[in-house]
Amino acid sequence: MSGLTVLERRDRLRLARTDQVGPVTFAALISRFGSATRAIEALPELSRRGGRALPLRAVSIAEAERELEAGEKLGARLLVVGEAEYPPQLAAVDPPPPVLWTLGCENLLDRPAVGIVGARIASASGQRFARSLAQDLGAHGYLVVSGLARGIDGAAHEGAMATGTAAVLAGGVDDIYPPEHTALYEKIAAQGCIVSENLIGRRAQARDFPRRNRIISGLSLGVVVVEAELRSGSLITARLAAEQGRDVFAVPGSPLDPRARGVNDLIRQGATLCEGVEDVLRALARPHRITEPTRDLFNSGALDDAALNAAADALRDQVEALLSPTPVPRDEIVRALNAPAPAVLAALVELALAGRADLSPGGLVCQSAP
Repeated sequence: MSGLTVLERRDRLRLARTDQVGPVTFAALISRFGSATRAIEALPELSRRGGRALPLRAVSIAEAERELEAGEKLGARLLVVGEAEYPPQLAAVDPPPPVLWTLGCENLLDRPAVGIVGARIASASGQRFARSLAQDLGAHGYLVVSGLARGIDGAAHEGAMATGTAAVLAGGVDDIYPPEHTALYEKIAAQGCIVSENLIGRRAQARDFPRRNRIISGLSLGVVVVEAELRSGSLITARLAAEQGRDVFAVPGSPLDPRARGVNDLIRQGATLCEGVEDVLRALARPHRITEPTRDLFNSGALDDAALNAAADALRDQVEALLSPTPVPRDEIVRALNAPAPAVLAALVELALAGRADLSPGGLVCQSAP
């Protein structure tokens, strides 16, 4: 059973859907205020303190209720970070997506998983390899996770259909893309699991795909890349997997094929060469301990709310002056100011809510784009 009340689940959805509140800011607000309800009450004042002209307000109760009703009508289920039903592997990501919609057998997300991604315009041999690898991984008890895209993704889903597969979408769980995968989508919804962090009814936009890729790697113990050109989306997934401490596997290819350039480069950078399921099983046989990151970003008890506000006031201009378009670790800001980390974080959250700073996963911060 969930440890969150119905009201708190709804308010976490409201907070997650609010402009300027990404996963990092969401986690910081929950850490500071202890609940989404209290964080929502604080949003207007925090954003004003950060320099926002019009106070930021959370999406309305009515909007959240409409999304919940749309999910119920679709037969989807909302999973909220902080409740027991949230996928444990994804909960270990720092920070995890605040909310997920699932359609189908969401209990599959509790199983150990391997992501398989690759080129959309994939060769016949690449698709055959992905399909066979997915089938073999499923036979060994692994859930296969991919992104429902053309090419390698579709082949991986097909190979694991009988044993369990999850498709992570960039749009809402009802956004079937590409349209030619409608039949595949319907099979996964019936036999596997469709996953998205976006609201019901949302159509995918370009900025949604990196977030989709982060969930694919976050759900997985490791990610296998089968065919990828340099600077492809699959390489973004591989980079995110490495940042999350996941194993990265690459299927080698001919140097004459542009689709092999990305995977061969991954091998040069240290990815595990994958020629079949045994390579994956051997690497995953090493102990993998799921440890949730520290959520108490504000060192609860070190500063009361008034003291935290006063400290943020004293630091805010200095913090903003240190930001640039190039992301830097938050710890560098703390060291440069020789200031308490909770006070620096409080100032950064206020700036983020005002649209003047971007807080990214991995502890990176930068100026907001104009």
